[in-house]
Amino acid sequence: MKAAVLHGPRDLRVQAIAPPEPGAGEVLVQVTLAGLCGTDHRIWSGKRSVRYPRVMGHELVGRLAESGERVVVEPNFSCGACALCREGNRNLCLARTAVGIDVDGGFAELVRVPSRCCWPAPGPAADEDLLLTEPLAVVVRAVGRGAPKAGETAAVVGAGTLGLLALQVLRARGARVLVVSRTHRRLELATELGAEAVHALADGPLDAAARRVSGREGVDLVVETAGAAEAVGQALELVRPGGRVVLTGLPHEPAPLNVFSVVRREVTIAGSMIYQDEFPAALELIASGAVRTRPLVTHHFKLDAIGEAFIAHTDERAIKVALVI
Repeated sequence: MKAAVLHGPRDLRVQAIAPPEPGAGEVLVQVTLAGLCGTDHRIWSGKRSVRYPRVMGHELVGRLAESGERVVVEPNFSCGACALCREGNRNLCLARTAVGIDVDGGFAELVRVPSRCCWPAPGPAADEDLLLTEPLAVVVRAVGRGAPKAGETAAVVGAGTLGLLALQVLRARGARVLVVSRTHRRLELATELGAEAVHALADGPLDAAARRVSGREGVDLVVETAGAAEAVGQALELVRPGGRVVLTGLPHEPAPLNVFSVVRREVTIAGSMIYQDEFPAALELIASGAVRTRPLVTHHFKLDAIGEAFIAHTDERAIKVALVI
């Protein structure tokens, strides 16, 4: 079969390799679409280490090789036996396996995954609509951690894939949403997707923007998706006293935190790590049309052009780059 094999940092080769052999409880999925994300780019560049050779790719849509059934792959699976798994925190399992990172993934014609990781594709949704199910599941969990109520105000920090999905999930939960981004580049799209208001950092103080939307001291809930160290402070500028902040980004440098402000204003801060049981909800949001994913898929490349796909990922116009396998 054909696969894009990473042999070392920036050494990515499309080549023929032996197809994987499924073991007990495993299936083969014929990949039709794969999403390229920031984690893939970090692995490709060598900023995140993996065991070489490695086939990347964890945002996957395809068909079961045996039956032809359309499926979406949930690419993280836990050990099921440790204390964290037994108490219901399988997303925090220290032995968790990530497809495309710890084991070979879907930048290939075939991928081997546990059968329990394959979710039937809802009939009304096309493969391209389902490509962002995995990041949407991340967002569904993050929004759930913030427990929004209908009529509340919320802010999303970051207007990338996760931010634009979080906007829509919050809207589906009945919140009025302010989207904050470093630049104006994606704010028009945020408005089209339902943002009550948008704000670029150059537009003025964040607390003032939050007050304009909320009509009070700040918004009730902030969902941070930017993954930058400064985004934590920005979230605290937006939230009201007694409000909630959910952090989903994984900054790779220390993030300053104004503890005085957190304590004085009784702000609740929660982390949110990938997902537990949110895949079905993500699929339903796509199938119902409550979340529109297709406007976020900005680029398409064949597997043979995967080098161009990694270059496109860094283009400021790119949101989600898709590989057509």
